[in-house]
Amino acid sequence: MKAIVQDGYGSADVLELRDIDRPVPGDEEVLVAVRAAGVDPGVWHLMTGLPYLVRAMGFGLRRPKVAVRGRDLAGVVEAVGSRVTRFRPGDQVYGTCESGSFAEYAAAPQRQLARKPVGMSFEQAAVTPISGVSALQAVRDCGRVRPGQRVMVIGAAGGVGSFAVQIAKAVGATVTGVCSAGKADLVRSLGADEIIDYTRDEIDRDGPRFEVVIDTAGNRRLRLLRRALTAHGTLVLVGGEHGGGRALAGFDRQFRAPVASLFVGQRMRGLIAKENADDLEALGRLIDSGAVTPVIDRTYALADAPDAIRYLADGHAAGKVVVTI
Repeated sequence: MKAIVQDGYGSADVLELRDIDRPVPGDEEVLVAVRAAGVDPGVWHLMTGLPYLVRAMGFGLRRPKVAVRGRDLAGVVEAVGSRVTRFRPGDQVYGTCESGSFAEYAAAPQRQLARKPVGMSFEQAAVTPISGVSALQAVRDCGRVRPGQRVMVIGAAGGVGSFAVQIAKAVGATVTGVCSAGKADLVRSLGADEIIDYTRDEIDRDGPRFEVVIDTAGNRRLRLLRRALTAHGTLVLVGGEHGGGRALAGFDRQFRAPVASLFVGQRMRGLIAKENADDLEALGRLIDSGAVTPVIDRTYALADAPDAIRYLADGHAAGKVVVTI
């Protein structure tokens, strides 16, 4: 099969389209004929090996343990392992895998897959698992957003942010989206009640008025974020793409925030999302109902996956980027 492979860490130049063997599914895995694969910041982190924390977490000290990039996927079940009970060949599924999804075939644990909603395209399904589940867990589990609350989503036009705006609105919150002026119309179309243009105003311009702040941009100081929160508000940190050096990058905030919470009235949490079938099915119901629509900025062919990662890394994507197979 054809796949996007790398032998060592580096820029997108280390990626190559090669012919490799199909993965063999384990007893509780499903072999998926991939139709589309999502591109998320995690792809860049595993490609570059940065921050070094990624390597220390077991993804490979000198080179990636998994040579094929990508984790999000949507496709058709080709074969199932001996202990798989939830799927059979021919089922249309979406979720995440560990074998690499920038490939014609991928092996995925059945616990990380769900049936694709009928009304959702393979491209939309492929960009939903990581970003959509992260947004769902940020809003529901970490943020504990309730109807009537005021919620700020920083990075509202991004992959996680575009889902978070819609999910918070579906809960019944009043949502303020933080984005550039060029993406304001998109964020309004997702349901945001108010826009803050970060190129002109800072997030604390009106003082502490938000019960929940969800930061998906990863580059603001905790002190500034707290100034936008009410006295007993909740801050949710999703990812960390800037600052902190090559060792931790922006992820250092994830470690400092819970400690700082011990000394103030505000709750501050770093989100480490865990993809699972139940949350994929919950997202599927929101999508089927029309409350949530995955936003796709650009689509690339498999051979052009390096360009897809470069485009995402430039920080200009509005919504999600997808690779089609």
